[in-house]
Amino acid sequence: MDFVKIGSEKVPVIGIGTWGMGGWFSRDTSHDNECIDAIRTAVKLGITHIDTAEIYGNGHAEEIVGKAIRGIPRKKLFITTKVAKNHLHYNDVINSARKSMKRMNIKYIDMYLIHWPNPKVPLKETMKAMDFLVEKRLVRFIGVSNFSSKLLREAQSYAKNRIAANQVEYNLLKRDAEKNLLGYCQKNGILLTAYQPLALGKLAHKGFRPFDEICLKYNKTQAQVALNWLISKQNVIAIPKASARHVKENLGALGWKIRKEDAVKLERYFWKFGFISSFAGRPVRFLKDCIIRILPEKYLGKFEGFYDRTIEKISKLEKRIFAR
Repeated sequence: MDFVKIGSEKVPVIGIGTWGMGGWFSRDTSHDNECIDAIRTAVKLGITHIDTAEIYGNGHAEEIVGKAIRGIPRKKLFITTKVAKNHLHYNDVINSARKSMKRMNIKYIDMYLIHWPNPKVPLKETMKAMDFLVEKRLVRFIGVSNFSSKLLREAQSYAKNRIAANQVEYNLLKRDAEKNLLGYCQKNGILLTAYQPLALGKLAHKGFRPFDEICLKYNKTQAQVALNWLISKQNVIAIPKASARHVKENLGALGWKIRKEDAVKLERYFWKFGFISSFAGRPVRFLKDCIIRILPEKYLGKFEGFYDRTIEKISKLEKRIFAR
């Protein structure tokens, strides 16, 4: 297993995400056993970084994590969870952390992230609560998610403790983080944690000819090459959601490094796909962002199917235009 350091702590460069485990924005227990198996398989194979959040499955994802890690020595694990954007007032942050620990049956959280910024709540108030959690040893490291470099600087100016990580969407198709954020994080020793590293599965399948050729060259799957491209970058780790079978596949992204010329070839090739995704998908993503920011989380699940179907249609359009 390859690692990066957060302070003196070694963290695997590939973790396992739990978005969708236990439901989207509402509780769903129909696949609990499969989810538990995936997490246990990951830990058994050395993927000991588990990423979750209080809003995943309305808390049920954290309950699944708690069941999956039962009997595993706590010090062997690195658990990240996130406080929801509507829980960012001082007391709410602390209460959310305690509830997350209770759901997972743990005594401390390794890394606690602000899931989304909320302009309605003073960031200074939120960071004060995050510092309190560290002071009381309920949280070891603090971080943020979906923050711009400007917001990241502001958050750090209010915090006594160093911000350890910023979790953002980052993959071959979505590289907005490279504009300002990645460089800022690398310069300041902040871990950039990539969610949706396989672009909702689009980067895990054959059909993009130049991509497929590079995969054949390294004798790797599409998912393995896409993940390796990410983790080959300084201070970047990937958090894919995976079944037990895919957890084993993801390990094939480790132990080698894509050559610079091949990485550049992939970046140039997928740039046009990212452009189409950005252009065609912008109205849908804009709608989703608005919904996330306005509606209570319990109503958001209704929109996930629409969003996923639309993005899937955009993906098919991309392949028809460019894959040949």
